[in-house]
Amino acid sequence: MGREIGSGTVLVKNDAALPKELRFESEPYVEGWKMVTDLDGNGLDRALQKTGWTFFRLAGDVKTTAFGIDNDSMIRRAIERILARGKSDGFNSLEITQVASVGSERFPLVRYVTVSAKWRHIQEGLILERGKDRSGLNGKSASVGQSTRISSDMAPRSRRPAQQPSAVPSMSK
Repeated sequence: MGREIGSGTVLVKNDAALPKELRFESEPYVEGWKMVTDLDGNGLDRALQKTGWTFFRLAGDVKTTAFGIDNDSMIRRAIERILARGKSDGFNSLEITQVASVGSERFPLVRYVTVSAKWRHIQEGLILERGKDRSGLNGKSASVGQSTRISSDMAPRSRRPAQQPSAVPSMSK
């Protein structure tokens, strides 16, 4: 393996539609997915922007934990679990956001790894395509009412108006 899996590592589906101008190095990682070896998530995002394509990010992290002795095989199993969950909803990329490896004080040979990741999607255009139409092979795009929530760096806002504090009667005599 050419690159160690860590924060910023991107996996892309083998059949993902990509711009012809985009060049990056990759190697097979797990069945159906390749690991980008020469760019991290931010670098791939900048390269895609130069071609006029968009690298969407789904809000929220997905996490899983794997136990074992060998760090690389635990990370691979954890990523396979994330990919096998099937909650990608047609997204064609996954960016690793954190890898935490911890050893047990009680059992020194037993370790565990927690992998956190965000679903990402490479696509031409600025409107995120919906569900099964998200293959990147057709021109359909979602209307505003059908769009999928994508993340931003801002915290979600509540739609409810702020409640006024209720007055508490005094207990004076």
